[in-house]
Formats: sequence, structure tokens, C-alpha cells
Amino acid sequence: MQKLGIAFTGSGSAVPETSLDNQALTALVETSDEWITTRTGIRQRRVSQPSNSLSSLAAAAGRQAIASAGIQATDLDLILLATSTPDDLFGTACKVQAELGATKAVAFDLTAACSGFVFGLVTAAQYIRTGVYQNVLLIGADILSRWVDWQDRRTCILFGDGAGAVVLQASESDRLLGFALKSDGTQNHYLNLGYSATSQEILPGINVSQGTYQPITMNGKEVYRFAVQKVPEIVDKALFEANLTVDQIDWLILHQANQRILDAVAQRLGIPEQKVISNLANYGNTSAASIPLALNEAVQQGKIQPNDIIAASGFGAGLTWGAAIFKWGNKH
Repeated sequence: MQKLGIAFTGSGSAVPETSLDNQALTALVETSDEWITTRTGIRQRRVSQPSNSLSSLAAAAGRQAIASAGIQATDLDLILLATSTPDDLFGTACKVQAELGATKAVAFDLTAACSGFVFGLVTAAQYIRTGVYQNVLLIGADILSRWVDWQDRRTCILFGDGAGAVVLQASESDRLLGFALKSDGTQNHYLNLGYSATSQEILPGINVSQGTYQPITMNGKEVYRFAVQKVPEIVDKALFEANLTVDQIDWLILHQANQRILDAVAQRLGIPEQKVISNLANYGNTSAASIPLALNEAVQQGKIQPNDIIAASGFGAGLTWGAAIFKWGNKH
């Protein structure tokens, strides 16, 4: 019998060694530990040294996930790298494939900012459900410190670097129970890492644009409003698809953007605090890495057990948002 379901068989994560706490940020911008903590819940974040690469961070998380799934890198059919901060604009997934020695795997980048992991999960599921691939490594990784304006106190307090990964395998029982994805480009301007260029005449009458990307800009109020309204809706929609009720969820893992958003969403959904996984105090907003990083940490701590039902939701630039309901653990 062909296996057309999905099992979540392994997880892993990696973060840079260098930690930057709120107190240290007071030397850069006018702020305080108390101001940052009360408004965001973030106490510290990890930042990559110039010698670190996204590919090595992603590969480290991937290695852990492969080992925890009990397979070899050579068993992988597909590597999906959800990132907005590749080492190379042409893509970094192939570099990760080479670092892992996953010689059989096709690899490509997927960009959906802070929703990247959830979008990647749904993308991976399509390959498995159609019988095309059996073993998929999904990595969410970002080095946002590269693109933060460290003089902008509205954004530099929020972001951190990290990577998280899961292995998804074909299974007779399908553990991805439901999902829903949404995009709204009319609100794109609220959160950007935009290209900015000047015109350069290369020949008479022929101009091209030459430039680079500018640091992250964000309208915090609007992003907060968007998340608090849209995330409970999309989780409800995914639960409806899964034919489950809120009280059947064992764990809620939201994109780790801001503790106030996590609290407000959980409250709107009627999910008690003890079911909400939060580790943003230690890592800040790690974009596509945040959900798998929080997931892996909870698995390592023994919080998340096989067969636990998890509701995960990502939201961010695009604007994009999505939710997936899945049952953790091996296919056996």
C-alpha cells in the first residue's frame, strides 16, 4: 500500500553562541530592560558573528532533526529551506544539501518571512501526499541581525538569529490534520526589508537600477493589530479543516514575535496559558526559525510527547499568515 500520509519524525535546532541581552542594547539605543520586557517579553536574543553563515546554522539544525528521525542524510528526497536571509540571493538550500551530504535530495529556498515554516510545512506535505517524495527535511532559518538597523529602537530590540528543523516522512496514517494559509499584499507596506536603488545609465538612454536591500522597517501597531485579529481566525479555520475543537489542542505554538501577541491570541482562542509554548524571552523574533525552534525545545524538554496535537501558526511580512494542526511523533 502506498503511504500518502505524513508523520513528524524528528526535530532539531541551532542558535549562534553570542547572546545579546536587553541591558547591552541600552548602550546602542535609548531603551531599558524593563521597557523591552514589558512590551515584548524578550530578554535576550542570539546574534551571528560575521564568520557565521546561514547555511551552517541551517545545516546544524538539519543534522539534529535527521538524527532524531533515525534516518541518514542520504535518505532525504527533498530539503526545503524557509528563509528571508539567504547567504546568496540565488538560494542557500543547495549549500545546506551539500553540507549535509544529502546527495539524493533536491533542495530549494522558500520565502514567506515569519510564516515561512508553516508555508513550508504545507508545501512539503503536498510532495508527500502525492507520493512524489517520502523523506523531507524542512528547515526554518534566519539571520535577521544582518538586516536590522541597530540605531532603530523600534526594531533592533525585537529580532534574533536561529534555525529550527523537522523531518517529515511518508506514513500510512496522516498526522497533518488540517491547515489554512492566507496572504494580503494590500498590507505589504507595514513590514518590509526593501530593495533600494539609484538609477545608473549604462549606455545613452539605457538605465538600470543598482543598489541593495535596506534595513527592516515595521509599523508595530498595525502588525500587532493584524496578528491579534487574523491569527485566532486562521487557527479556527485549520481546526475546522481538522474536524477538531480548541479543547483538543495539547499545545499552541505561535510565531514567537511578541509575548503580548501570544497572550492575546491564546485568550481569544480560549487556550489556557499552560498550553502555550513560548521561548521568545531567550531568542526574540527569529522569523522562519521561531516555530521549529520552540517546537524542538519543547520536544527536548519532554513537554511535547508523541501523539500530542499541536496547533502552529505563523504570521508576518507579506502580509502572510497560516496555521497547521498536526499530531507529533513517529509513524510507528
